[in-house]
Order: sequence, then C-alpha cells, then structure tokens
Amino acid sequence: MSDNLDFIELQKYLGGVDYPASREDLVATARENGAPDELVSMLEEAGADSFDDPTDVSQAVTRD
Repeated sequence: MSDNLDFIELQKYLGGVDYPASREDLVATARENGAPDELVSMLEEAGADSFDDPTDVSQAVTRD
C-alpha cells in the first residue's frame, strides 16, 4: 500500500463493512465509497478470502 494511505484512510473507504467480511464485500464497499483504483486493486489481490476485522485488512494490503 502506498505510504500516503494510512489505516484510518483505509477504514474510511471501508466504512459500513460488517466483519467478518469477504474480499468481494470489501472491494464492493471500497468502490462505493470512492476508493482509489490502487486500493481497490490491492483489496482484489489480498491474500485472504475473508477478514475478521479491520486490522486483518490493513495487514493484508500492506504486506510487502
């Protein structure tokens, strides 16, 4: 994830998600909330199919 997109900004784009959430739910919500294409792509390529909480999402998209 780019250095200028922090945890709080990520969660802004994922506002309204009920956890646990599927990758597809996260992608759809991010798009609805106007997330940049770069972030949507990162979510689409995240290593897990579901996420238990916002921290799981953050770790998945920030993994190098």
